[in-house]
Amino acid sequence: MPDQQNPQEMEKMVKEYQTVQEQLRVYAIQLEQLKVQKSELERAAEEVGNSTGKVYLSVGGVIVESTKEKASADLKDRTELSDTRIASITKQFNDIKSKEKLLSEKITSMYKAAQQQGIE
Repeated sequence: MPDQQNPQEMEKMVKEYQTVQEQLRVYAIQLEQLKVQKSELERAAEEVGNSTGKVYLSVGGVIVESTKEKASADLKDRTELSDTRIASITKQFNDIKSKEKLLSEKITSMYKAAQQQGIE
């Protein structure tokens, strides 16, 4: 009886492993996008800090004139939000990465056990 369940259990684990790998790919893409966004925000903050003329903000698809202080505060808030999102996604990525490692070890162990049963 365990021999019949083993292939089904292994198939289930392999499917779960594939799902976990897809989740890792999605989180990696999100992390990359957030890091790029943060870099752009930091560059914009630098430009605002160095500006001597008028400063404009993009608000809901509309560009409006703003003060240098308001623009800097807005960019700081957006950078902090970006940092929070990066930390959250990184934690989720690391949790899923641990799950992937455990699944990989279980699948490898089951595969080796199945091979040994076939030899005996």
